[in-house]
Amino acid sequence: MAMSSRRQFLGDSALAAAMLAVGPFRNALADASDEPIMPQRKKRAGDPLPTAVVGVHAQGLQHLDAYLRNPNTEIAYIVDVDERIGRACAESVGRRQRRKPKFVRDLRRALDDRSVQLVSIAAPNHWHALAAIWSMQAGKDVYVEKPISYNLSEGRRIVEAAKKYRRICQVGTQCRSMQGVIDAIEYLKSGKLGEVRLARGLCYKRRNSIGPKGRYQPPGEVDYNLWCGPARMLPLTRRKFHYDWHWQREWGNGDMGNQASHQMDLLRWGLGLDRLADGVITFGGRLGYEDAGDVANTEVSLFDFGDKTLVFEVRGLAADPLRNVQIGAIFYGSEGYLAITSHTAAAAFDPSGRCVQQFDGVGDHFGNFVDAVQTRDPKRLRSDAIEGHLSSALCHLANMSYYLGQRASPGDIQTALAAIKTREDVNDCLDRTFAHLKANRVDLEKTPLSLGPTLRIDTQSETVVGHPDANAMLTRDGGGRAPFVVPKSGEV
Repeated sequence: MAMSSRRQFLGDSALAAAMLAVGPFRNALADASDEPIMPQRKKRAGDPLPTAVVGVHAQGLQHLDAYLRNPNTEIAYIVDVDERIGRACAESVGRRQRRKPKFVRDLRRALDDRSVQLVSIAAPNHWHALAAIWSMQAGKDVYVEKPISYNLSEGRRIVEAAKKYRRICQVGTQCRSMQGVIDAIEYLKSGKLGEVRLARGLCYKRRNSIGPKGRYQPPGEVDYNLWCGPARMLPLTRRKFHYDWHWQREWGNGDMGNQASHQMDLLRWGLGLDRLADGVITFGGRLGYEDAGDVANTEVSLFDFGDKTLVFEVRGLAADPLRNVQIGAIFYGSEGYLAITSHTAAAAFDPSGRCVQQFDGVGDHFGNFVDAVQTRDPKRLRSDAIEGHLSSALCHLANMSYYLGQRASPGDIQTALAAIKTREDVNDCLDRTFAHLKANRVDLEKTPLSLGPTLRIDTQSETVVGHPDANAMLTRDGGGRAPFVVPKSGEV
């Protein structure tokens, strides 16, 4: 979203007041079948597509702005469990388009409206799959934020739903639509970097403590039952209700699922990987402070793709960039390397580190979605459901190894990584990680890292070989809390 348009939107007094009440806005950056996509109800020429936006805190504001700027869409519904934020957004949107959208707390009310054609989902992660599946079952086309799912199985169910109901489904990995990134990936695939067998994703993004674990009351304007949805309706233990759910495992996936979804997608795209990894091992911890969070803020994962290796590094404490990259991706070739440093920019370097070509340019990921909807052509999508699923699934596998981990010394971790087949220099990776933690005054004797098992993956069935505890993490028990149950395979 352009800075000027973001200022315009946040400048609206009603919306700004609502956002100030819940904290600062945080900018975030189907399996297409060969069968024809089922046509939507015909519209008169020039009629915009009625759109429901689900979840309008933080990232949802970007959705609102995108559809307001697009002449082919009109926001018909604001859906949010927080009545104060939802109503404020409805008032604000109503002043920027010809009609004020309806506000509802429950997505199902918007889905009952046959006129709604698009559903754009920016709700918390644990709602992504069910909201997308319900919407496609109701005959709507869907834009769903990354990660496409809260767990691995849910992502596959979205792919199945898009295929069964012949819906257009775009995933919010916006880098796929940015011209600078597109050009950089084309440069990589042209062979100008030589042989590329190793790629690294970086999320060096400072995250502060979310405060002490306690017993807190949900805001009075929030329907907490609806907010929990498929998740267990647990007592609220974090101080800040909105956004900080990212750092609690019941609802969020940490930065491995939050920010890393973008960069994991870049790694897979650049190396041409259209399946899950053969294996993954993760080490990390929640270090530097004790708080209500229970996901890692330091997490390093190595993915085995046979002749190729992916590495992902999450650093939530203060960190210096690696090769001038803090949040991005690095591809290592025999003739140089490529660094993608943002959603819109990248550069190629020769082996000595001299920049040989730069890439930049923006794009319109939401516009790409609307275009695919209007033409009923899923092949136009930059990031369809299967792409989003595979990239998110790698993040989930990384977390699964971490969650199954045991406390380990630096020596234990070094021994374990030395025993695996990888193109990564594990000693360099470990040395950099330990130096980073030391610089942040983390004492690994007092707060040891956790080392997860190496999970071997059956890439056809998308299950873990010989590991019942890991397979239990592929989905929620029973698919979720009734009536918010994500369908099982074959039941979509």
